Amino acid sequence: MAPKDLEPPTAAEWKILKAVFEQGACAARDVVESAERDYGWSASTVKTLLRRLVEKGHLRTRRVGTSFLYRPSRTVHRALRDSADQLLDHVVPGALGPLIQYMVGKSRLSGDELNELRTFLDEQKADEENDA
Repeated sequence: MAPKDLEPPTAAEWKILKAVFEQGACAARDVVESAERDYGWSASTVKTLLRRLVEKGHLRTRRVGTSFLYRPSRTVHRALRDSADQLLDHVVPGALGPLIQYMVGKSRLSGDELNELRTFLDEQKADEENDA
């Protein structure tokens, strides 16, 4: 299955993916500790979610001794872009601007990130004006 064709992660699976992205290649016990601390989840719940993520192609495993190391099958940026693409597939006419405004408002962008976004938007506007 190509990365673009991966079945999207559920909300719970995203929490596990986030832990693996933050830790890099890690053992199941590391993810279990994180999920127990952050969400109160049992080891069996975490291991089920890890297995599902492997089956869906979001994680890869490698045996090291008696345990497995889990690592993402793609970069965090690619995973987030794919999720954003799926969200954009559901946008109805007239809702995109308010959605983007909401996301920017909900995010905690740094001054530098806001400046980059401003520059990007200015470039998009200039390109649109040049195309008209």
